[in-house]
Amino acid sequence: MIDCMIVGDSIAVGTHQSRPDCVAIARGGWNSRQWNRDYGNKTPLKAKTVIISLGTNDHAGINTEAELLMLRNATQADRVFWILPAIKPHIQDIVKKIAGEYGDIVLPIVRLQPDKIHPSWAGYKQLAKDTQ
Repeated sequence: MIDCMIVGDSIAVGTHQSRPDCVAIARGGWNSRQWNRDYGNKTPLKAKTVIISLGTNDHAGINTEAELLMLRNATQADRVFWILPAIKPHIQDIVKKIAGEYGDIVLPIVRLQPDKIHPSWAGYKQLAKDTQ
């Protein structure tokens, strides 16, 4: 079994830079529907630790809750961490709800870049530390 896997968007890409020990399936700009379409049925999410960063790029045409539930239902891990999007309170609520249903850990982004979306380098280091 893989020790650690990171899945998701550009925040997942940045987190992987601070956690190179993890396998990453991540691409900048991805939304949750794109992730499920490209990998959801093809890639088993089996690892001791899975770190998920999705939802930031979701828009009104995406059923975020259904997409994130599909991803979480396909995840088999001892520990699952969700990186809470720094924007979009309604997406934050969905992430918190799903994480709560599964007993997962939600990690807010506490140090942001000037864009107010992505973690600063210190923020990525903090996420890496919090997912150890």
